[in-house]
Amino acid sequence: MKILVGLKHVPDTETKVKVAEDGVSLVEAGVKFVMSPYDEYAVEEALKLKEAAGQGDVLLVCAGPEGATATLRQGLAMGADRAVLIQDPRFDRADGLVRATALASVATRESPDLILLGKQGVGTDEGQTGPMLGELLDLPHISAVGTLEVADGRFTAHREIEGAVEVMEGSLPAILGCDKGLNEPRYASLKGIMQAKKKTIDTISPADAGIEDAALGDGKMVVWEKLQLPAPRSGARLLEGELDDQVKELVRCLREEEKVI
Repeated sequence: MKILVGLKHVPDTETKVKVAEDGVSLVEAGVKFVMSPYDEYAVEEALKLKEAAGQGDVLLVCAGPEGATATLRQGLAMGADRAVLIQDPRFDRADGLVRATALASVATRESPDLILLGKQGVGTDEGQTGPMLGELLDLPHISAVGTLEVADGRFTAHREIEGAVEVMEGSLPAILGCDKGLNEPRYASLKGIMQAKKKTIDTISPADAGIEDAALGDGKMVVWEKLQLPAPRSGARLLEGELDDQVKELVRCLREEEKVI
């Protein structure tokens, strides 16, 4: 089974970020970039499926800057076989359709049996790339998959919806967006890290992936106009006295100060 896994190169969610002077980008100095956390579940699931089958090929694909090779190496160290980087720093602010088009180009060339993605990439959290990729390739797509079974060319995917669990079935090839809880991503072993250094990362240009320069430059459809951090939270206020007095004070604060009731 050949499995293609799409990755996104993102700032570590535990890193404290700052907005640059241009107001639409981050100050990258001192910021650690990693594989988007939801993508880790996709890589782990691909490796598990390969191991269960006893053979297979796990291909990682990322559209991003040269530094994204570190994210691809992380996936290779976990056990993936190959990697492709569609290199251009402007992918950081590209819309979902552009990223989906880039992935679709590689998928068309590779003809994988299954495509796995994280349900969304942290940062923009738009969750658009997977569904758009499904439309471009004319393949079934399911997002937020929490349980997955693959056998005999078919899949059964479970995903949580409000108040229930939705069960989806279909035939391969298909595109699945992986959610937290699907598995527990493994840590790369020392052996895996050493082997990853010897694995080749094929680097191609956006043009090689069918992306016109305008789609990443002045002609792109989605433009970032402003980027700002959330307003700082005010300090907590501790209510004192008897319980009845605390309740009265809380109601007064909500009505007169916060004006929410």
